[in-house]
Amino acid sequence: MSFLYKIAPNLELLQGELLKCLRQTFQMLLISGIIAFLVGLFFGVLLVVMKKGGLIQNVFLYKFLDKAIDILRSIPFIILMVLLIPVSRAIVGTGSGVTGSYVALVWGTVPFFARQIETVLSDVDHGVIEASEAMGFGPSEIIFSVYLKESIPGITRVTMITFVSLIGITAIAGAIGAGGLGDFAIRYGYQMHYRDMIWVTVAIILLIITILQGLGNIIIRKTTH
Repeated sequence: MSFLYKIAPNLELLQGELLKCLRQTFQMLLISGIIAFLVGLFFGVLLVVMKKGGLIQNVFLYKFLDKAIDILRSIPFIILMVLLIPVSRAIVGTGSGVTGSYVALVWGTVPFFARQIETVLSDVDHGVIEASEAMGFGPSEIIFSVYLKESIPGITRVTMITFVSLIGITAIAGAIGAGGLGDFAIRYGYQMHYRDMIWVTVAIILLIITILQGLGNIIIRKTTH
């Protein structure tokens, strides 16, 4: 630790606050990430199966979801977070802090992830789907046994991409009062001019991303066939 204190002199004084903000970031990533993964996967599947020629074709609903996702993706996250404060208060009871950030983080991540999932599932060999239908598979069986099973490497890849994006927007959320590493960097690195704390924050974020991408690459290698 003495080596770290030499290259980041303010770390010794602020390490307690840094650990607190790191826990807040992991809390936002874990809760928002799991919800966004499940919801985004659901809507990504819907976009594929409801489009023209899909398993359960519904052009009206497809166009509605398609336009809604495009609109949500076009709103900058910092504006979206402010717009969703009343929604956050209604759902989680507060519009600020770590808890108040969950709704905005999910809303900011789901449209991007759903579009990524749509792209991955659209690349599944249509011949495999036709063969499954010929064998009597129903829509739900094809979704789980063909679309999702065959797309595990692709889903893992876009999940890692989305997770990196989620880390970025948690930092933005922190800058406007949600806590976490973004809040730490703004308060101590920018406002109090402890420049070493900015570099420490960046190093921690890079370490998190590197570990996650390494785990993702292992899953991709083991599931690619």
